[in-house]
Amino acid sequence: MSVITPMLVTFVIYILGMVLIGFIAYRSTKNFDDYILGGRSLGSFVTALSAGASDMSGWLLMGLPGAIFLSGISESWIAIGLTIGAWLNWKIVAGRLRVHTEHHDNALTLPDFFTNRFEDKSKILRVISALVILIFFTIYCASGVVAGARLFESTFGMSYETALWAGAGATILYTLVGGFLAVSWTDTVQASLMIFALILTPVVVIVAVGGLNDSLAVIEAKSIENLNMLKGINFVAVISLLGWGLGYFGQPHILARFMAADSHRSIHTARRISMAWMVFCLAGAVAVGFFGIAYFQSHPEQAANVNGNSERVFIELARILFNPWIAGILLSAVLAAVMSTLSCQLLVCSSALTEDLYKGFLRKNASQKELVWFGRAMVLLVALVAIALASNPDNRVLGLVSYAWAGFGAAFGPVVLFGVCWKRMTRNGALAGMVIGAATVLIWKQYGWLDLYEIIPGFAFASIAIVLFSQLGRAPSAAAQQRFDAAEAEYLAE
Repeated sequence: MSVITPMLVTFVIYILGMVLIGFIAYRSTKNFDDYILGGRSLGSFVTALSAGASDMSGWLLMGLPGAIFLSGISESWIAIGLTIGAWLNWKIVAGRLRVHTEHHDNALTLPDFFTNRFEDKSKILRVISALVILIFFTIYCASGVVAGARLFESTFGMSYETALWAGAGATILYTLVGGFLAVSWTDTVQASLMIFALILTPVVVIVAVGGLNDSLAVIEAKSIENLNMLKGINFVAVISLLGWGLGYFGQPHILARFMAADSHRSIHTARRISMAWMVFCLAGAVAVGFFGIAYFQSHPEQAANVNGNSERVFIELARILFNPWIAGILLSAVLAAVMSTLSCQLLVCSSALTEDLYKGFLRKNASQKELVWFGRAMVLLVALVAIALASNPDNRVLGLVSYAWAGFGAAFGPVVLFGVCWKRMTRNGALAGMVIGAATVLIWKQYGWLDLYEIIPGFAFASIAIVLFSQLGRAPSAAAQQRFDAAEAEYLAE
């Protein structure tokens, strides 16, 4: 760490830039609405890239290329499932959720929306959904802190303890200071950096191997199975990988971007921008792993680090093939992916603690200034808990991250989807869907029935429960149905 390298300088400049954006956003944060949803002021471009960056964590530049490098093109089914799911989420949910949250007492969070949409005077929906968010996202945050620490540790030779704080510190600072606007503006920069890295890197790799035909020939010579989309997987495995797309309907940090758009009309343009960004990034990530096979097969003397850990394939290609200054920019994209997701998760946890628990139960008449500062304190609290969990990277709690995506998708996804599309849905239907969806994921994961990804039965059983319990009970009140009709009319009046 005593040696100042181009890569270190690039990282420092990038981190300082993100913190500067946080302080600029601080000047635009006047009340709690601004802190949690940016005053619902995001335009199409920021909404699109912020939604994409908050979704794609370090998995995009490390996990996915690593899986492709190890097993071949068959690992790309998950990318196909995610693309389909994201498009459906933008098409069906995004615009409706933006309108419905405003019509239902200007709901700022998902628990807030559930409470108002289903007239839940008992507030049990608020409590359960806030607790689900806090438990899963604190664990998610811990995994993000670990990913950032591993990047600093491997790139700069830091001790894990030092890298832990170096990786998380800047993200915590700009999220704490600037709130939602800082997170969204930094997400936009980070999304731009990620797509640049994922388009440039595979092109340079292909050129380094000798062109597209030579690259494919090397990959085929190593193993023809690398080109087989069905290598080592059966029908259930394909369905499970495609099923990842169902998770989008229930991810609070992504849904918050829809709620923060300046208008539901901005969603149409945002959808096109976001989906184009996502397709290019996922294709680029797959290409990095795929053509990385060709490069390291042709240069086995450089393959030691990748053979030891396939998730380093992007990092190693960037360090080997690019000028150190460019490599620093490309590796900043890994940090960008980690920071963008971590910052969103910290803010969602803060909003659940502040809006849904503190204001909802303890300080109903709290001033806007008090709520903003309490929200900042909660960002710091959740971050410190996440760092504590991450301080032992082998802690078993981090294993829960593998089904946190499924947990959110099954617990919240059907409730959100039916909530903005079906007027007859009731409080009991929402509660049953949330509980049964989450419980199914937890139980199915434990027993691994049929080797089927737990989000699929979780989503299906939650949907059945919503319809069944809604039909068995009394219809929603006339006022609730009128609010739904008014929101739907506004949404359809393009």
